[in-house]
Amino acid sequence: MSKKWLLLSVILTAFLAACGNTQSNESDFSEVTEQSWSDIENAADGTTVRLFMWGGDEGINQYIDEWAAPRLKENYGITLERVPMETAEILQKLQTEKQAGKKDGTIDIIWLNGENFKNAKENELLAGSFVDMLPNFQEYYDTDDPAFQTDFGTATEGMEAPWGKVQFVFHYDQSKIETPPSSFEELKNWVEKNPGEFIYPNAEDFTGNAFLRHVLYAQDEQPSDIYEQPLDEEDISGTADKLWNYLNEMKPNLWRNGEHYPNTLTELDRLYSQGEVSMTMGYNEARAESLIDEGVFPETTRSFVMEPGSIGNTHFLSIPFNSPNSEGALTTINFMLSPEAQLAKLKPNYWGENTPISLDKLPKEMREKFESVERGESVLSQQKLEESFLPESEAGYVEWIQDQWFNEVVQQ
Repeated sequence: MSKKWLLLSVILTAFLAACGNTQSNESDFSEVTEQSWSDIENAADGTTVRLFMWGGDEGINQYIDEWAAPRLKENYGITLERVPMETAEILQKLQTEKQAGKKDGTIDIIWLNGENFKNAKENELLAGSFVDMLPNFQEYYDTDDPAFQTDFGTATEGMEAPWGKVQFVFHYDQSKIETPPSSFEELKNWVEKNPGEFIYPNAEDFTGNAFLRHVLYAQDEQPSDIYEQPLDEEDISGTADKLWNYLNEMKPNLWRNGEHYPNTLTELDRLYSQGEVSMTMGYNEARAESLIDEGVFPETTRSFVMEPGSIGNTHFLSIPFNSPNSEGALTTINFMLSPEAQLAKLKPNYWGENTPISLDKLPKEMREKFESVERGESVLSQQKLEESFLPESEAGYVEWIQDQWFNEVVQQ
């Protein structure tokens, strides 16, 4: 055999092996999900589960490390390891492993939603459908809730389990601002009257991009034209022009005259905590509480939303295609969806975010515990949040805004 044909043979064999490994792993996961739930929990006992997730919020990290991990160990014999990593990097790692035909990876669970879920699904980086087999999901959640069926416009098909529910809010210092703006037009007027006291993160940051989507909604007579339709640049061109005009008109009065936008929400929070700006923002209506308790934010911090409303979404837990411990991943996710875990997550001493659980499906005593949680003075009432709720647009808007914002605002 010539060297040329030998080389081709080796490449073909490696390719077929990689394909075989992927198919085998998909088959393995299917076999796991066909087991009884008690068999799955028994197989998970004594194993380690590695949860890869964004690690930029200390309250969230403490919830995982100090509340969830000890209880998983005590109740199921599972050792939970939290591995902090940006979601895009997690998906890149999985993509590399898939291309290499790596059947047993190092990731058991990933926290994701939106564009990241869309990319993971389209690139076949997820194990498959599993949500309907989770006992806690079936018992305590509205399984037909549209918020669980799609994720930023992408059908979930049972590939991710609802972990949390959040809405975007703005935070301000009540000692500096008596009445916050009630609309984006009022915000622009406030910025003009208070130059240098407002800035938003750049469009590549999750929070900055969400801020820009809010402004986009506000420029359209019917925001539903955006969040109910796939991205069509021609159809929204008029609204997009209004968006860029609005931002450019505001730009000279921003912090540092709009010459620098914070790269992360953490950077914006630092400016707010140091008093350089009078507002910050975030995609969690209760996030300020732990920062106030820690002395990072002033005690006079409060939150607000503006017309036409506050974008909210559900975020999820999923299992990658080559999880080495599917039984442990399933058991852990089911625990994370339990009333006990969701109640602890709702309380402000750790995470403080809202829950996707259905309160009317809970036993009376547990429902009363949820309803009695004091989320803190900085958190808007549940009624206000529900009245202002707006759905997310499809994932294509995220990348479109990133690209266009740089061209239409930064370079102007």
